Amino acid sequence: MAIDYGMKRTGLAVTDPVRIIATALATIETPSVLPYIKEYCAREEVDFFVVGEAKRMDGSPSQSMQLIESFVATMKEAFPDKEVARIDERFTSKLAFQAMIDSGLKKKQRRDKAMVDQIAATIMLQDYMRSLNPSI
Repeated sequence: MAIDYGMKRTGLAVTDPVRIIATALATIETPSVLPYIKEYCAREEVDFFVVGEAKRMDGSPSQSMQLIESFVATMKEAFPDKEVARIDERFTSKLAFQAMIDSGLKKKQRRDKAMVDQIAATIMLQDYMRSLNPSI
């Protein structure tokens, strides 16, 4: 499961059991994301989590990084048996927006920030899986 953690909303994506294709799962209001993930994990198999690292263009941590670090610590405590990997999330929102344009979504549909968050999480998960197995 990939988590695009944000101050207001958090995008989630999951992969198939063979880890070939990442798929958007949901966008959750951030205060409700941990209970949602716990409930999801109770009914679906989740092997690991990938959480984005919010960085500035120069590679330094962004403003939201402190919140993300706190969330990662909470995830590790809530799921001690699961790996919590990190991946650079720079450009994922721009790539998500471009994917929406490329797929033919109308301008009004592209304003849906919840969809952008889900697609960004999907891109992060696909990138992470590609880093583990470059042949995908």
